Amino acid sequence: MINIVVLGAGVVGTHLSKAIDEATDLNLLQWYNRSQKRDHSIPQHLSINSDISTLPEADLYIIAVSDDAVDKVSNQLPFDNRLVVHTSGSVPMRALNNKNRRGVLYPLQTFSKSTNISFSHVPLCIEASDKKDRSLLKSVAQSLESPSYTISSEQRQTLHLAAVFVNNFTNQLFRIGHELTDEKSLDFEILKPLIQETANKVQSLSPYLAQTGPAKRKDSQTLKKHLGLLENHPNFQDIYKILTQSIQNTHD
Repeated sequence: MINIVVLGAGVVGTHLSKAIDEATDLNLLQWYNRSQKRDHSIPQHLSINSDISTLPEADLYIIAVSDDAVDKVSNQLPFDNRLVVHTSGSVPMRALNNKNRRGVLYPLQTFSKSTNISFSHVPLCIEASDKKDRSLLKSVAQSLESPSYTISSEQRQTLHLAAVFVNNFTNQLFRIGHELTDEKSLDFEILKPLIQETANKVQSLSPYLAQTGPAKRKDSQTLKKHLGLLENHPNFQDIYKILTQSIQNTHD
């Protein structure tokens, strides 16, 4: 049994704590939340602590806070030579105070408080200086039924950047599509099968081979027509032009 303390009650900390609590070989010893507010979705049996100076001894401490608070929380830990990891995609492992053994357990997934997610669909990116610590983090991933990957801080930062493109930027494009359909009293639901099929395609094809559309075909008449339809949205026109040019540069 691996005893774990989670520090942070945000979206990632909440999902991670629940998953650890439900895992057979893991024991969520305590959950640190400086405000000590208990969300209604948090099981009542979980021990919540708002005093960082009284954290219990554990095998692993997971700091699940905002990127700019990782080093601050790490510096406040009242012990040394224990395994402390953070969950950030962009913060290097060295940001953690070196009085403890350092590591990273980065869940590469989009989380929201209103949506439950199985950690079997959450890749965990692992980093640790010590071989035994890496082994322990892999055991945690295995208990959560998560696929795990050992990667460096530099690789993780690039992975996080790629994730912004495929998730955050893509979601913004969904939002633009939603606004355009709303303007003409169209139901956004009509587009959802297309969104799903686009995601399904890259499970078996590379994004390069999966690309379709007027930009790839160099269909100038359709491209011109689309830009005309966006004349009241100059920002959307700019996005359309940039992405069209990027597709054409790729498939020239």
